[in-house]
Amino acid sequence: MTTLSARKINLLPASSTDELWDHPMLEIFRPNELPPFNQKPYLYQISSIYGEEFDPDFAPIPTSANELPALTDWNQTLILSVLEIWAGKRSPNQMARWCHSKVYQELVKSVRTQSVVGKLRKIHIREPLDGLCEATATVRFNERLRSIAIRLEGVDGRWLCTELKLIYAAPWQRLYFLPEPQGQGEFLETSPVVCTPVSSADV
Repeated sequence: MTTLSARKINLLPASSTDELWDHPMLEIFRPNELPPFNQKPYLYQISSIYGEEFDPDFAPIPTSANELPALTDWNQTLILSVLEIWAGKRSPNQMARWCHSKVYQELVKSVRTQSVVGKLRKIHIREPLDGLCEATATVRFNERLRSIAIRLEGVDGRWLCTELKLIYAAPWQRLYFLPEPQGQGEFLETSPVVCTPVSSADV
């Protein structure tokens, strides 16, 4: 009659992960540590020139947002200054350096177009590329709420306002920012859709 005897098996304790990976049979499964992946944002290279011609040596030079003031404070200061200009409380000459010539001319024409200085309520900032900012702000004029659309570009070591619009859109209207091939764009307002009711006699 054959007698069965139990064989003693020694198991390695796995009290910690380090001890487990130190086992010679498991070294082939040790995962390789990958270096951290830090991708820098793309710099916005095409500045809005609105048909202007420049000598190559004097063309606008894109500037990274890391070399410029913080966008939150800059947008707030810019919008508050514009609101005072619209109400005739500030001279538009103070904004000449920070606005494109096209925006500055429109700003000069809009002096005293508002009876009161609007109250800034909220700002939403978006950075699609490095050195490019698209912001919208909600402003209250007495009992009416309006929106302001702003586009800032990092040019020649400063934030330059290349688009500034006060939106008077009705509920059935929408505003779209349509970029052009040169990197420029304009806020375009769609035409309202008028629905004519159909009477039973016309059916």
